[in-house]
Amino acid sequence: MKVALLSRWHVHADDYARAVHENDQLTVELVWDEDSERGKKWADELGVPFEKELEVVLSDPEIDAVIVSTPTNLHKEIILAAAAHKKHVFTEKVLAFTAEECDNIYDAAAEHDVELMVSLPRLTEKEFLYAEKAVNEGWIGMLTMIRCRLAHNGAVVPEGETQGWLPARFFDKEQTGGGSLIDLGAHPIYLTNRLAGRAEAVYSRLQQDDEKKVDVSAAVIVEYESGALGMIETSFLSHGSPFQLELYGTEGTLLCTDGAVQLKSIHHGDGNWLNLEEELPSVLKPLEQWVAKIRNGVEPSITKEDVINLTKINDAAAFSHLKGCRIFIEK
Repeated sequence: MKVALLSRWHVHADDYARAVHENDQLTVELVWDEDSERGKKWADELGVPFEKELEVVLSDPEIDAVIVSTPTNLHKEIILAAAAHKKHVFTEKVLAFTAEECDNIYDAAAEHDVELMVSLPRLTEKEFLYAEKAVNEGWIGMLTMIRCRLAHNGAVVPEGETQGWLPARFFDKEQTGGGSLIDLGAHPIYLTNRLAGRAEAVYSRLQQDDEKKVDVSAAVIVEYESGALGMIETSFLSHGSPFQLELYGTEGTLLCTDGAVQLKSIHHGDGNWLNLEEELPSVLKPLEQWVAKIRNGVEPSITKEDVINLTKINDAAAFSHLKGCRIFIEK
């Protein structure tokens, strides 16, 4: 399957190019970028042509699919155009700034019979798979609370430098729609949503940076229909912060920290902490799921609902911070 890479804007663009190279069912054929200089450099590195006109790329009958790593504010326009040209689409989260825009994009993909996949990679990783099993098999009883934290130090400016390692474009609110929450906080949001079910209300506080004009740290409380509470934390200002996923229930607790998983449950052992190291069924990574759906009709584990519910929480959290109050989420 022949792929065109659309933009190196996102920091994960190189990861996707590498994943295509490592997949024997995919080849990179072309590069396009809204920044021609950046795109030409990338194309030279990959040894493929650069095309400055997006319409030329999308009109090329040899191109089967595109990987979209553009600024988020360009997602809708570019993905709708790609779908109209019958190109399958793989894209970075978040899909769009509103649930309505997400619906429009999915409708276009369905209308033109193309496969759309949004990269929500932590739904395929060990911590989530253990947490899902703990909930489904009743290890923790009734789920009462989830805490999920993902943070890094990308906005911390080292002495003698003018900016941190995260590119300045990640603080452009027009392009990104926000800061730490909409980008890095997306992962805790979609994990917590999947484990706890339908969200009813959100209350959030976003730590703003006056110079960068976007949030650099955020804390969100999500109330779920099940009665569970979700505590979501993220930051661009945290050195050495591990990924943490914690599930608390009436009959047990599951703690995940950077790949280490511990369980304390009335259903296992003698009430002591257990280190979980059993082999779980493997789950394909997002790009592999996309290819499997296109080539073999295998339904992906990452769903439209995961993508849209992520955007609903992001949207509600931004509004909650702006208004300083709890925001209810429409069904």
